[in-house]
Amino acid sequence: MPEGDTIHRAARTLRKALEGKTITAFETGLAHLARVHDGTPVTGRTVDAIEARGKWLLIHLSGDLILVTHMLMSGSWHIYRSGETWWMPRAKMRAVLEVKGFQAVAFNVPIAEFHSARSLARHPQIPALGPDVLSEGFTTQHGVDALRKHGQQYPRDEIGVVLLNQRVMAGLGNVYKSEVPFAAGVNPFRLMSTLTGKEMETMAEVSQRYMQANVSASAEGKRRTTNSMDREERLWVYGRRGEECRRCGTAILMRKQGEQARSTYWCPTCQPWSEAPTR
Repeated sequence: MPEGDTIHRAARTLRKALEGKTITAFETGLAHLARVHDGTPVTGRTVDAIEARGKWLLIHLSGDLILVTHMLMSGSWHIYRSGETWWMPRAKMRAVLEVKGFQAVAFNVPIAEFHSARSLARHPQIPALGPDVLSEGFTTQHGVDALRKHGQQYPRDEIGVVLLNQRVMAGLGNVYKSEVPFAAGVNPFRLMSTLTGKEMETMAEVSQRYMQANVSASAEGKRRTTNSMDREERLWVYGRRGEECRRCGTAILMRKQGEQARSTYWCPTCQPWSEAPTR
């Protein structure tokens, strides 16, 4: 599933091609989008702004119309020059926004909706998002406050599950859910009630630092959390079950976690278990 850094990179690319330009053509394979276009045409509108909120991407069009998409596991936005051949088959197209010189094509996007500002405010998920780790205003303290508040309300939640909860901090996905606790020396199965303030601070700081590094203009290729330039050594623990820990040599473990049974990776030596609640 695309994580917040992927969505922010997509938003940045879409801005360069679309922002401030007039939609000259719109096409969709989704009936609910087509109905909106038939009633209030998308063509002729200006692309006012494009933003990422956690894992959601919002394209704001003039006349109070917002195209909201979520990629889930397989969706993606592509930019093509006008007339350029698409890399994916037309059957996988969900929406096309065309401006002078460019086409933006959404492929395999499972969630695509048109909203007004008013209806977006009533959306069941977007208004409830926690602070976006990649937003300009995000600080380590915002992350600490969000983690502490959730821990007070749900002390029995496991930190690995909490890091995936978009209502706590928006943008983190399954890779960071394993990499961030490793950087903090925290076992991902520990309960929120056992975490110290320092551990929360480290995880909030690392979450922002890792994601900013992977959304920067210089970020290329696959996600990276280590400082190694070797493509095979780009992550600390994620996807490395049975391999040696890069710090201590202990075999990396993996276990399914949470209601969605997502894979969680950790080093049992660098991330020791603790049941003792903090005071």
